[in-house]
Amino acid sequence: MPKPTGPADTPGQQSETALRADAERNRERILEAARRLFGTEGLGVSMASVAREACVGKATLSRRFDTREDLIDAVFVDRMDDYAESAVEALADPDPWRGFTRHIERICAMQAADRGFAAVLTQAFPTAKVIEARRAKSYQDFQELIRRAKATGHLREDFVADDVIVMLMANAGVIAATGDAAPDAWRRLSGHMLRAFATPGAPLPPMPPPPTTRDLYRAMIRYGRPSPDTTGTAS
Repeated sequence: MPKPTGPADTPGQQSETALRADAERNRERILEAARRLFGTEGLGVSMASVAREACVGKATLSRRFDTREDLIDAVFVDRMDDYAESAVEALADPDPWRGFTRHIERICAMQAADRGFAAVLTQAFPTAKVIEARRAKSYQDFQELIRRAKATGHLREDFVADDVIVMLMANAGVIAATGDAAPDAWRRLSGHMLRAFATPGAPLPPMPPPPTTRDLYRAMIRYGRPSPDTTGTAS
């Protein structure tokens, strides 16, 4: 005999289910569009541009994400998880100095992979609770990593955690300025930064090669051109 089934959904229930599914699809489209635009053009992209890229109305975007910080929080939660995990992995390294150098290289690479995330690591978002919670946890772990790395004698005694914020700001600037004209220029900067942080004679990874003069010249030409972000509105 056929197995009895429960009562079929009423038209009202079916309509509500369809609306929820449609709302979730819109949310995912918005997040995917924001990831693309933030990743290639930075956080200055207008909310109107995100809505247009996602093929939704501005009202739909506003219903899903009240503010730009809400959207940034949702877009970058996975990357902030990776950022926080990098410090955890560095602490797990039996050689604290090696863990420190790998952590520095890894977070610089994270910035290079995503222009939007490069900016996220150098800005504060007070209402973005997830991002700020991950940042706070990573900062605590990094403080402990600094203590252990100094105990090896390889990290300068006057190094402080906030020095990395300055480094990330510099790295974000290099990434924005060079773009695809000299895409590995940031590696050279991270190599110089590690050497600035180290004590004389500390073991270090090989110094990355410099960009070619031709590539840097192309980057300088590119940097002098107006950014698309400055030609439109920021609404």
